[in-house]
Amino acid sequence: MANGATAAMGMVLAFVAVAALCCAPGAAELPRLEHHRANNDGGSLKLLVVGDWGRKGTHNQSRVAEQMGRVGENLGIDFVISTGDNFYKNGLKGVHDHAFEESFTDIYTAKSLQKPWYLVLGNHDYRGNALAQLSPVLRKIDDRFICMRSFIVNTELADFFFVDTTPFQLEYWTHRGKHHYDWRGVAPRGKYIANLLKDLDEAMKKSTARWKIVVGHHTMRSVSEHGDTEELLKLLLPVLKDNSVDFYINGHDHCLEHISSRDSPLQYFTSGGGSKAWRGILRPNKDKLRFFYDGQGFMSLQLNQDQAQFIFYDVFGNTLYQWSSSKTRHPKPSTYLDEE
Repeated sequence: MANGATAAMGMVLAFVAVAALCCAPGAAELPRLEHHRANNDGGSLKLLVVGDWGRKGTHNQSRVAEQMGRVGENLGIDFVISTGDNFYKNGLKGVHDHAFEESFTDIYTAKSLQKPWYLVLGNHDYRGNALAQLSPVLRKIDDRFICMRSFIVNTELADFFFVDTTPFQLEYWTHRGKHHYDWRGVAPRGKYIANLLKDLDEAMKKSTARWKIVVGHHTMRSVSEHGDTEELLKLLLPVLKDNSVDFYINGHDHCLEHISSRDSPLQYFTSGGGSKAWRGILRPNKDKLRFFYDGQGFMSLQLNQDQAQFIFYDVFGNTLYQWSSSKTRHPKPSTYLDEE
């Protein structure tokens, strides 16, 4: 952390060093981090989710960060999740790029946010030096920053599966336009995706966590600018459904939204309002749209053995929407009672 390490952070970072050895594309298992909660509040877990934020404080990034600090303090959060596009417009130039401090360390300064940040890469991150964000050098600058391509964070109560979704998008490979994508450690695409899906499926089948949650950058279902991501629906979604994943959380579209699957208990949450927003686009799809906000903000998630509660907040910290899901204690674990 920027203000000093804690014992919990130390345990996480110690495991990160070991997990980094497993990050090669051909690795047999996804890196697994054990997040030990400093305050075990009756078995509950509390966290914030923000995405598409890194603009050196502009486009209301600083305002969103301020409200995250306040909500984080009220909840007593355990960690923060970033759904990617951590640094605009073209990622980081290298490990010594001052944009790291200007968009991260100097922005998220609240005491409550001095907790581990678990991050995935977005498409804008791949347009720069993608390996820089994966480098342990950044953790020496700010040890909150824990970014890998794909990995698992285990909290005992829940397993969070972080998935590198950018390589799935075929257009980034075939219709790049003026953009350059840093595919070092990824190419060839087909082999990388096949290995990732295999490793993910195996890890999910081994999971004994009460909740299974997947985090990626790209939308799977969305009614905003980018809409549904067909490659994820074809390749990734079957793995999620087959393993009874509860929630898919993403960014990419610069909005806040909640969509319920029409053919499974799976819920889709977009938290991509960390800075620039207000696209002015709404394109309904076949799934059930429960909530949509075309503006800046973030999301909180509170979990215990029986219930998950999601809350969306705007740039002023106002509660825009909340939804909870109650899971029965009897197999199969796909029986839910939804509450809006």
